[in-house]
Amino acid sequence: MALYKSDVKTCETLLKEYQAKDSLAKDPVKLSFTGVGNKDVYNITAPFEDQGELVIAGRVESRDSEHSEIHFFVEKGGDWVPREGAPVFTLQDPFFTFIHGELVLGGVQIFPHPTQKNALMWRTVFYKGRSIQQLTPFFVGPDAMKDLRLVELSNGEIGVFTRPQGEKGGRGKIGFTTARSLQELSIALVNDAPLLQDQFVDEEWGGANELHILKNGLVGVLGHFASFDDEGNRYYYPMIFALDPATGEYSDIELIATRNKFLPGATKRPDLVEVVFSGGLVRKADGTADLYAGISDAEAHRLTIADPFLKFEQN
Repeated sequence: MALYKSDVKTCETLLKEYQAKDSLAKDPVKLSFTGVGNKDVYNITAPFEDQGELVIAGRVESRDSEHSEIHFFVEKGGDWVPREGAPVFTLQDPFFTFIHGELVLGGVQIFPHPTQKNALMWRTVFYKGRSIQQLTPFFVGPDAMKDLRLVELSNGEIGVFTRPQGEKGGRGKIGFTTARSLQELSIALVNDAPLLQDQFVDEEWGGANELHILKNGLVGVLGHFASFDDEGNRYYYPMIFALDPATGEYSDIELIATRNKFLPGATKRPDLVEVVFSGGLVRKADGTADLYAGISDAEAHRLTIADPFLKFEQN
């Protein structure tokens, strides 16, 4: 399928396009997490199967802190409770995929900034194993890079989506490259990934959150698109686009939800009210999809939308 990419669009333009479509958004749910004291659970993954059981990984954090852990939860009686005996990782913003038959789990590690006093630096770290219990570390991404994602392509190679910041990526732009195997991953390969052009103006930013291999071999990218308003409030929107790993072509970014489509809820800070951080998408046979998301850096919600990747599979 040929993918059409127009010129760069601002967050304002994308929002107007989304609102004009009157897109499906139904059955909003706030997920209930228990067993973690008075801490918040947000920026969750979609549910995935591990040893015959559906599991959600979530960021667990006190309301007044950025120091978080990744816990694994299973559903019992309508609540998501910590899975007994599961490991806990001192990381933020979990994500998962399956590559060559193994579970690959990642998250963001924070550590003291090497040159700035009382400041933090971050990087994306990866674990793999046959199950959650067997996860062991295998790759650490470049310093100052969040939203580094991997996916097994249809030809068995590894698709690598990057998000440099600073001199190359500004506030954060998406790059893409491939590796022949997980063993070929390196800091240099990640840093050298070409940026996808005309996705973000310099004042705005975004990244990939979860990658789906579509039935025609395209990569469906679930991500986030973000901006500041004049008062410094943050706006994060769930978005998608599709990329052809064989040609490098990719489609326009489209927003797939806004904060007001979800239920009202708590917020970590006043400037984070409008933050919806894409966690995962579960595509369903009826043409809809369940979007799992972190809300306002304080809660985890689910929303049913039209499957945004179906149209890329229809030709």
